[in-house]
Amino acid sequence: MLTRCVTTPSARKVAAATKRTSPTAFRNTHNNILQRCFSNNTTLPSWATYDPTSLGESENDTYQVSNLVHGTWTQETTKKMWIPHPLDYDKAPIFSIPDTSTHELQPFIQSLRQVSKSGLHNPMKHVERYVQYGEISRLVGNALSQPEVEEFFARSIMACVPKSHAQALGEVRVTAAFLHNFAGDNVRRLVKSFGVPGDHDGQMSVGHRWPFGPVALITPFNFPLEIPVLQLMGALYMGNKPVLKPSEPVSIVMESFLRLLIECGMNPKDVDFLNCKGPVAQELILQTPVRLTQFTGSSRVSELLSEATHGKVRVEDAGYDWKILGPDVSNVDYVAWQCDQDAYATSGQKCSAQSIVFVHENWEQAGLLDKLKENASKRTLTDLSIGPVLTHTTQDFLHHTERVLSVAPNARILFGGKELQEPHKIPTKYGAVEPTAVHVPLEEIMATEEAFQTCAKEIFAPFQIVTTYTDDTLPLVLEACERMSHHLTAAIVSNDVQFQNLVLGHTVNGTTYVGNRARTTGAPQNHWFGPAGDPRGAGIGTPEAIQLVWSCHREIIHDTMIPQDWTQPKAT
Repeated sequence: MLTRCVTTPSARKVAAATKRTSPTAFRNTHNNILQRCFSNNTTLPSWATYDPTSLGESENDTYQVSNLVHGTWTQETTKKMWIPHPLDYDKAPIFSIPDTSTHELQPFIQSLRQVSKSGLHNPMKHVERYVQYGEISRLVGNALSQPEVEEFFARSIMACVPKSHAQALGEVRVTAAFLHNFAGDNVRRLVKSFGVPGDHDGQMSVGHRWPFGPVALITPFNFPLEIPVLQLMGALYMGNKPVLKPSEPVSIVMESFLRLLIECGMNPKDVDFLNCKGPVAQELILQTPVRLTQFTGSSRVSELLSEATHGKVRVEDAGYDWKILGPDVSNVDYVAWQCDQDAYATSGQKCSAQSIVFVHENWEQAGLLDKLKENASKRTLTDLSIGPVLTHTTQDFLHHTERVLSVAPNARILFGGKELQEPHKIPTKYGAVEPTAVHVPLEEIMATEEAFQTCAKEIFAPFQIVTTYTDDTLPLVLEACERMSHHLTAAIVSNDVQFQNLVLGHTVNGTTYVGNRARTTGAPQNHWFGPAGDPRGAGIGTPEAIQLVWSCHREIIHDTMIPQDWTQPKAT
């Protein structure tokens, strides 16, 4: 049975209730607490430990994020990491996190070693936890739908990853919708078994979904709430004990979400929360019986982890994502707007961002390229429709732009290609650049391996390659898609069914949008999101994704009835 290990009076009441009550009483008790927590008109929810609008405002009062290990919040590390204000180098750090070293991992090692391979629950052990996690999902989803809680997380996201309010709010709402999807009985339905009759009476084989036990989750900076929550909850639903290692610059967001989870009934011992640098997390994984690591981030790190863990990984790594505009032109304004959103929303810092767009000549003649330039010019730091690039400096970005221009004789900058012209105080460790598009002739992209690899290099920034093609050069477009190394999202902007089928039949991207409204970005809770073409590929958001990533198949063959007329046969 889930219990609570926190010390507030309301938490103690819930802990007592969960020990002695049914799931219905468990739900009613939590409803009363949430009404007290969120029905008042205060700006901050009662469990919040900071005001997101005050982060970075005071040198003497920097918020300190904590680790969570075996149910206890702690800041006992010899060093801390200070996270700079991403928009103003003159301001104080927005928060600090424990800089946990390899010598300080022992509590985490002990916590994970206490978890068996059969997990915290499975179809034949502690099955009441499926029901309780369905109820926790309902409560947390309801909480995230409260205006003050929704705004708290949106502002927390914006403080760490300066993106527009609409983008941040969308992330919170997708997360809430996901949690609502797995309320009630839908957690236990994730492990629905199936049976096949055997060869004789009394024999039946039953397939089950079984947890791995101790697992690790390493999450990126660009979606500080959505990606960690969707993967974390999937791990918990299936009965695993995860250790969560968030990206350092956004750790504060998931610390708050864990506090909300605990407030809504999760046993704090069900999750460990580790703040550290990447090599320290890898050391923990190698020193403990972690049986699966789910990683979302760069392809370089995913390959290192895959090698270090002997392949015990599920990855959602690089996304060099393409869009093909087919020969049938319509709704040019809409398509131009969607292209701009796909390439430059969140400053291009999405694994699903549009990296290259293959534009049929008919679209160029309809004025699409001019509309792309016009839309990009409207982006401004004032409303955070463009903002700091957290993984590349300005010089890195400009060097990449020049590199693309150098490998193709007729390449040209369509727009951008320079430092952000608005006055700003973005720290030099980050990038401050204009939305950029470089036009490279298709034949020159494909002419040499150097040109192709340079143009097909993912850069997590507001940058895209634009190229044009004709009916005769469509095979070159398909060859380019074949040669790309990662296959996450794609878009085929066409309502021509024959064109759709031709492109779909020759490509493999795991999440492909098709039709005149097709986009490359968008990872909502209502469909699978993940790569294809890699057996290590991790999905997110759907029952199938959770089952694939966070459980394995176990077959149990029941054979119970020996015939009354059985006689011992000759030995074989």
